[in-house]
Amino acid sequence: MNSPHIIVALDFPAADLALSLAMQLDPRLCRVKVGKELFTAAGPQLVEHLMGKGFEVFLDLKFHDIPNTVAGACKAAASLGVWMVNVHALGGRKMLSAAREALPMGTTKLIAVTLLTSMGRDDLSDIGLSGEPEMVVQRLASLSSSCGLDGVVCSALETPHLRQMMGKDFCLVTPGIRPLDASVDDQQRVTTPSQAIANGADYLVIGRPITQATDPLAMLQRLHAEITPA
Repeated sequence: MNSPHIIVALDFPAADLALSLAMQLDPRLCRVKVGKELFTAAGPQLVEHLMGKGFEVFLDLKFHDIPNTVAGACKAAASLGVWMVNVHALGGRKMLSAAREALPMGTTKLIAVTLLTSMGRDDLSDIGLSGEPEMVVQRLASLSSSCGLDGVVCSALETPHLRQMMGKDFCLVTPGIRPLDASVDDQQRVTTPSQAIANGADYLVIGRPITQATDPLAMLQRLHAEITPA
């Protein structure tokens, strides 16, 4: 079976809830994402438990601090054996380079967050960034690539141009994925799974459409089938 494109976001406040949901999924069809809330509540033990059940883990903590601190955090994440970890591109060149040096190529994947998919143009103005979100994302993706990172997190709406800019080997991870019949919730820049893959995304982060489904495995299977060539 090909490497799964879907990363299920385990956005829960406690380990038991996350594990209960994960046990309804198939690690052959997805990876899982552990973010700030869950990791703060449950810690490394949960990550180890998920990996013990066969899941590859994306540790989504968006490290953003001085270069030495971020380098140490990346090393600690890699020591857990996670598949992928991320930092925030707004931390700048020195921080991104320090993170890359801490994680040799070919080990834990290292990607950078560009802009959160909840942010629009007005939000950028509030924090002093000029231009449309798409232009800011392109600048941050180019910076991340120049520092040797494996890829970036971006909206699937920005993926076509980034794929053209960055080439086929640069990893594009896209949150804000919603099936046609799902609510957009608090996301602003969203698209469907099949459109995201068509746009050039490598991995799709999908949370509530799967985790809040009546049958999470059936929804995962449906979405996997939708984006997997016959």
